[in-house]
Amino acid sequence: MAIQTDIIIVGGGSVGLHCAYYLLKAGRKVTLVEQNQIGDGSSSGNAGQIVPSHIIPLAAPGIVSTAFKWMLDSKNSPFGMKFSLDPTYILWLIKFAASCNDANVQQAIPPLNAIGQLSTTNFSQIITQEKFECAYQEKGVLFLYKDAKAFEDGIEEGKVMQKHGIPIEVLDQEAIRKFEPVILDSIVGGINMSGDSNVNPAVYLKLLGERLREMGAEIYENTSVTGFDLVAGKIQGVKTSAGVFEANEVILAAGAATPIVGRDLRLNIPVQSARGYSMTISAPKKMPRQPLLLGERRVAVSPMGDLLRFTGRLELSNVDRTVNQKHIVGIERAVREYMQLEEKLDVKETWAGLRPTTPDGVPIIGRSARYKNLIIATGHAMLGLSLGPGTGQVVSELVSGQKSAFDLSPLRIERF
Repeated sequence: MAIQTDIIIVGGGSVGLHCAYYLLKAGRKVTLVEQNQIGDGSSSGNAGQIVPSHIIPLAAPGIVSTAFKWMLDSKNSPFGMKFSLDPTYILWLIKFAASCNDANVQQAIPPLNAIGQLSTTNFSQIITQEKFECAYQEKGVLFLYKDAKAFEDGIEEGKVMQKHGIPIEVLDQEAIRKFEPVILDSIVGGINMSGDSNVNPAVYLKLLGERLREMGAEIYENTSVTGFDLVAGKIQGVKTSAGVFEANEVILAAGAATPIVGRDLRLNIPVQSARGYSMTISAPKKMPRQPLLLGERRVAVSPMGDLLRFTGRLELSNVDRTVNQKHIVGIERAVREYMQLEEKLDVKETWAGLRPTTPDGVPIIGRSARYKNLIIATGHAMLGLSLGPGTGQVVSELVSGQKSAFDLSPLRIERF
């Protein structure tokens, strides 16, 4: 016998949990199914940086040639990719390369900016209203550069952000040493994104999951989706290892697993897994005052109370969460190029997670044209945590038939 519910959410990461939160606040009954533990996917071990400044998509001019250059430096490269003859993967790569142009950037900036700003506001509200203790701080994120040309390029990118209302502060070599004493003398400059913030993501998501249960959510962990019952343009049932669920609305928010979970739906969901890594240590004697982004190495440095986390690397089409220690060592090596660190670090955790990446670098959020009771929310790449609260709000608005906080048409799956 089928289990009846109002809303079923497939996926218990940042996006799924925030969808549940806003739907519960709207008075809906929510059931959430997660194949592992909620909050334990790609969002839990990431940098924890909330970055409305990230309005330029991954698919941008010059990224293809830069990626090939990075791949020639296997020791220090922040990028890697699996070689495969899988037609779906090859088609994704072709679409990604075709999207690396200025037109894609200009089209992507408005929705990324809107959802980034909305998420930042919502993060502050959730943490304040729910009284979450999760190492949250609104100190901005500081980009660091050790190459003059990279610094100049960063300034130009900062000018684009300023045009869209993102506050930035350019710091020369002398000013940045005063601003952040922990950095090395070799750093030539930096850009402070004062509107950014950070949080301990695992702690935040754990608290959010607990709050959802208090609000009445029915959460099924270690529950896999095995298929869907489809009737006349509608999802009649969601088949899982815990039984079949019949719901008025289905929200597919399974992150990197979305194409696999949704294969019975016969939809084109062009999401590729991109594995990332993090290394978490006990707070060193000299802690950064605020989160850092190491420009040339693409590594994030995130203070989290009595912990410090280094996050980096992007490996396309790696679909497992195995930690490759070679890349952990490379991330640590990169950090030592920018800031003072003790010779021996007290490593608390090494981690790898999968980021769901679309070929144009923009999330997929919207109601399906094929199934009238299906909403898809995935493809947030490295920004699943950062954009989770905004996604949750607009998904709740879609379910309730309300006007969305911003125009969602650039995010619809039908653009592919």
